[in-house]
Amino acid sequence: QVQLVESGGGLVQAGGSLRLSCAASGRTFGSMGWFRQAPGKEREFVAARGWSASNPAYADSVKGRFTISRDYTKNTVYLQMNSLKAEDTAVYYCAARPSQWGSGDLKDYDYWGQGTQVTVSS
Repeated sequence: QVQLVESGGGLVQAGGSLRLSCAASGRTFGSMGWFRQAPGKEREFVAARGWSASNPAYADSVKGRFTISRDYTKNTVYLQMNSLKAEDTAVYYCAARPSQWGSGDLKDYDYWGQGTQVTVSS
């Protein structure tokens, strides 16, 4: 059974940092990504990383502040979030797909985690 389990969310002040983790079980994925959904808004792309370490992709709103990384031995993807802003407040979802190529389109992902809440106070 395939599962994606996120952790690391919480409440942080603006300017602070958090690191989200997503542990996958049941299979290894070619690419994994992070999306987020704020209240009243659609789910949006945050970051994705394919099998190769050379092709991570980021939404413009998080470039230079967030970093996606993978630990292939632990089948886990991380999202390091620095310089957090109030507008980063959302439920963050981990997603995975068999393809080795990362994607910013949520329709390309086959598996999803349950989400973890990130709240940034201003």
